Amino acid sequence: MAEVSVTTVSHVLNETRRVSDDAKARVQQAVRALGYVPSAVARSLKHRSTRTLGMLVPNSSNPYFAEIIKSVERQCYAEGYNLVLCNSEDDTERQADHLRMLAERRIDGLVLVASGEDAHVSEALAELRLPVVLVDREIDGVADADLVEADHASGGELATRHLLELGHERIVCIGGPEALRPSLQREAGWRRALAAAGVAAGRADLIRGDFTPQGGYAALHRLLDRKRRPSALFVCNDMMAIGALHAAHEAGIAVPRQLSVVGFDDIDLAAYTMPPLTTVAQPKDAIGTGTTKLLLERIRGTRSKARRLILQPELRVRSSSAPPAGKRGA
Repeated sequence: MAEVSVTTVSHVLNETRRVSDDAKARVQQAVRALGYVPSAVARSLKHRSTRTLGMLVPNSSNPYFAEIIKSVERQCYAEGYNLVLCNSEDDTERQADHLRMLAERRIDGLVLVASGEDAHVSEALAELRLPVVLVDREIDGVADADLVEADHASGGELATRHLLELGHERIVCIGGPEALRPSLQREAGWRRALAAAGVAAGRADLIRGDFTPQGGYAALHRLLDRKRRPSALFVCNDMMAIGALHAAHEAGIAVPRQLSVVGFDDIDLAAYTMPPLTTVAQPKDAIGTGTTKLLLERIRGTRSKARRLILQPELRVRSSSAPPAGKRGA
């Protein structure tokens, strides 16, 4: 249509050589008339790179993961990469299917937030033979992947120490699924802070949820059925903490006057609950930018050995925690 050679078209589209204004105008006119779009597949076969990264998360509706995705995508865009997002819905079989699909898409690298401990994940990742960064959750048997996560145990300790310093003596932990390492690590921090203060944690002081608002809501109702109620809760993620706050409101329990609540993650919603939630802030922007940086280092061949990037969380004190009623005003 432009009445020029294929080579001239290539030079116009890729700006690899000067072309006369007349020929350039005819090529651009033909592009518009035909609705021509360069083939990313053809380019990837030639250059052996799709400039596309894959990201697989357990639940994209969880605000914590949504904020990590936002940070990773922003960094990808700045580096000229596209991001293909998959959601496993905490289903290990679906996770395996998505890994196969991403391999078929010939992605250059993978960001993976694993759905629990799955014996087949390490085998699937080995078959992919591409750079991988694990986020938030380490996987046994995956030695060559980079890891980016917050120090979950340190965060659990920060939350519990805050409640102890306020004067609380019975602090119940609402933990997440036992199969998830971050949950166990946060619980370990809770136990460590209690032990350092000389406070014994009984088996009844740990209740498990599922990292959803419904899980936190149900966990608090189980606590309300007990004769001896705690004066404070450390909840292992903000979504469960929000559910617990709702259950407390329904039951007529004033937070923090009758019950202090501390969460974990510092999702954007945490500052807008009623009352605003005291929580442990994960450095989500640093997790997202660090993840993308490590992955691109491996893709570009500037580094070959796996790295572990462990980031420190911070306590965000808001209005959901206060001294217990008997010690207030001292």
